[in-house]
Amino acid sequence: MRKKLRVAAYAVCVRDGQVLLARSPAPDGTPEWVLPGGGMEHGEDPLDTVVRELDEETGYRVEVTGLLGIDSSRRVFGRDGLSGPVDHHGVRIVYEGRVVGGELRNEVNGSTDLAAWHDLDAVPALVRVGLVDLALGLWRERPADGRAR
Repeated sequence: MRKKLRVAAYAVCVRDGQVLLARSPAPDGTPEWVLPGGGMEHGEDPLDTVVRELDEETGYRVEVTGLLGIDSSRRVFGRDGLSGPVDHHGVRIVYEGRVVGGELRNEVNGSTDLAAWHDLDAVPALVRVGLVDLALGLWRERPADGRAR
């Protein structure tokens, strides 16, 4: 079985009771809200990754103000092209960020198609990936060990 490791960095940006999210199509094409961020490039520092990804997906320049936690998950996917099953290990680094510049815009020719601020109280009603809830839990609870409960 082929093994794949993916390390990614994301930011929780909250201001005035709203959280910044981006929209991305799920594998079946259904739009779902995601936390802005994404995969690290080889040799890239995770902090640089999150700053780059936020700019690409939202148009904002962000300052990382803290490390909220790290999530690690492992799943086996049935097939990856012709190579058969894949043992996928994802490591997601979740930072807190503050917008320091730029203007909100949508990503062009990328993995997301829309960026928007959402009231924190409205998030449970959104179609969203689980990382949104995990990251907001880290942001609210700030566990000393950085692990979501």
